[in-house]
Amino acid sequence: MNRSSFLRSALVVASCLPALAAAVPTYTAIDLGGATTGLGINASGQVTGETQQVGGNPHAFLYSSGSMTDLGTLGGTSSVGFGINASGQVTGQYTQVGSDRHAFLYSGSTMTDLGTLGGAYSLGHSINASGQVVGWSHTTDFTERAFLYSGGTMTDLGTLGGVESRATSINSVGQITGSSSTTGDASRHAFLYSGGIMTDLGTLGGTYSDGWGINASGQVTGFSSTTGEASWHAFLYFSGIMTDLGTLGGTYSDGKGINALGQVVGTSNISGDADYHAFLYSDGLMYDLNDLLSPGIGTTLTDAHGINDSGQIVANGNNGHAYLLTPDPVPEPGSLLLLATALGSVFGLRRKQQ
Repeated sequence: MNRSSFLRSALVVASCLPALAAAVPTYTAIDLGGATTGLGINASGQVTGETQQVGGNPHAFLYSSGSMTDLGTLGGTSSVGFGINASGQVTGQYTQVGSDRHAFLYSGSTMTDLGTLGGAYSLGHSINASGQVVGWSHTTDFTERAFLYSGGTMTDLGTLGGVESRATSINSVGQITGSSSTTGDASRHAFLYSGGIMTDLGTLGGTYSDGWGINASGQVTGFSSTTGEASWHAFLYFSGIMTDLGTLGGTYSDGKGINALGQVVGTSNISGDADYHAFLYSDGLMYDLNDLLSPGIGTTLTDAHGINDSGQIVANGNNGHAYLLTPDPVPEPGSLLLLATALGSVFGLRRKQQ
């Protein structure tokens, strides 16, 4: 290769490096310990979920800066944290003495029972910066209904015409997503609740959909059956359009968390429909998170439940451990080492082709 050809190739590679780095980050993983499941993450990388105690009962935890705090219960045997906001407030569910299960709000080292809509069961699934909690609860006739807990009051959000509903995520402006049975309980669809109105988000052609995550812009992710119920795919919904995010090769995927950039994380089976892997959807492409770890962790990440605006992800491995994934720093575009590595790859491939 002559000098001019080398320089042209170098410029091409250098111009591509920033875009490639931005589109496909790599991650460093922190192991949160065994018998642990990570279910929620906030803006500063604090994580909540559940961890098994001696004797087998799980307790909700708050992981922060390398320290794991047991959130305990309100007298019962178990608890689990599902959602955490920027202030470190956690919502979830605990088992009462007598086995009834209620939603809780953990704030400032105090766990508070949020009550129910009249029945014996409730679960808090998401909490926003204002401390508003959404989830679902049984009513007096054991019907399951989506609720909003705000200012000490639990409010039934209604349905899309059917009997039951669930609320799973709330954003900073109070918009909510979840799922509800439709008129006549003919099917169940994802919804967007905003300004007191519950809107049906439809499906990807099948009869079923469910919303799991919502960001500050009102973008929703979840999963839906496709035409003929042939498969179940993760989706991204915005401004009346539901986009199919595809899979990692199998027939199933589920979007569980979304950040302000519209990046989605979740789980998908791979070719052969046997194994489930955690995924990251970014800039129109779905990536297997296991391929983006640097270095590897010696196990398979099977699902990811949340991603914050800094790109940190909470995920779980098939070894029973939860992990906090943090994007690796992106080298400066002018980095000589990065450029040399890229050039070496290009020219190495060229030599193999000659």
